Amino acid sequence: MAKKIRVALLFGGKSAEHEISLRSAKNVADAMDKQKYDVVFIGIDKSGKWLPPAASATLLASASSIPADPKSAGVALIPQGEGALSGDDSKIDVVFPILHGPFGEDGTVQGLLRLADVAFVGPGVLGSAVGMDKDVMKRLLRDAGIPIGKFLVATDSAPVSFTTAEKELGLPIFVKPANLGSSVGVSKVRDEKEFAEAVKLAFRFDTKVILEEFIEGREIECAVLGNEAPQVSVPGEIVVHHDFYSYEAKYLDENGSSLEIPAKLPKETVEKVQELALRTFKALECEGMGRVDSFVTKDGSVFVNEINTIPGFTNISMYPKLWEASGISYSALIDRLIELALQRHEKQRKLRATL
Repeated sequence: MAKKIRVALLFGGKSAEHEISLRSAKNVADAMDKQKYDVVFIGIDKSGKWLPPAASATLLASASSIPADPKSAGVALIPQGEGALSGDDSKIDVVFPILHGPFGEDGTVQGLLRLADVAFVGPGVLGSAVGMDKDVMKRLLRDAGIPIGKFLVATDSAPVSFTTAEKELGLPIFVKPANLGSSVGVSKVRDEKEFAEAVKLAFRFDTKVILEEFIEGREIECAVLGNEAPQVSVPGEIVVHHDFYSYEAKYLDENGSSLEIPAKLPKETVEKVQELALRTFKALECEGMGRVDSFVTKDGSVFVNEINTIPGFTNISMYPKLWEASGISYSALIDRLIELALQRHEKQRKLRATL
């Protein structure tokens, strides 16, 4: 019998998207082939501490939030340890980070995993970092000639007034933390009072706030899978039953939105959406996986909104559902992502570190 691949599921995290990570991780764990994989659970509490596998597994099974406990024993991957985990005799072959938002999806964990010399699923340090920062991401897409909506960036040292935002972007305006996902801290504003409140809210989650023009169009998403030669899924549409695709519409209201997979689009529009998804994935130096979100207007124009480098992974999330509609089952998708991680790691290990 072939030796099992030892996979560490890394979930939770010091992020406002902590609970969403737990949902995704539980679904991935349930779908993994236990004849093929030896699964190790590593939960990260809200303070950022890595919890031991036994405690992590118990907490994941209960589907409850991981509390911050400064007295609990932690674990760590050993730098240049080739997957060695403190307090564990067996090495990890590959890490599957199921972390959303800062301290997980932004290149920080990816850098740690590179230092630990262990394979991991998803984009590397650069792709993760630029994919998380909506400001840097949009600037790179603009420079690559990929159509995007107009945007402005506000910081404490360089605030943007409502007058300027209205003049440059029109109304309504979307106000977002630059480095967060799952619509946390996002507002749609129509006047100066709402604008001030929205900016204040966004600054609670990040030191940089992005202001985006409203694009009236259908919300279309494509999944991308691969390293040097990525492939793209059929597009899917999010039909929102709220004012916009808010956190409530995504996770709290079961009737807040619905998915249309595949999206009902003309063939030429499907091809345009898919082409832009692949171009976005490559322009941002992504590997492994990514979900590219776009707007399609009434005249057939396509504008890329953003990429998610660790998209939601529940069994009803868009990323796995898009691949299921494209002929790759949930469990086969997990297999492919792990294969891609191991292939990339092997290629990187062959590079010379000395003259």
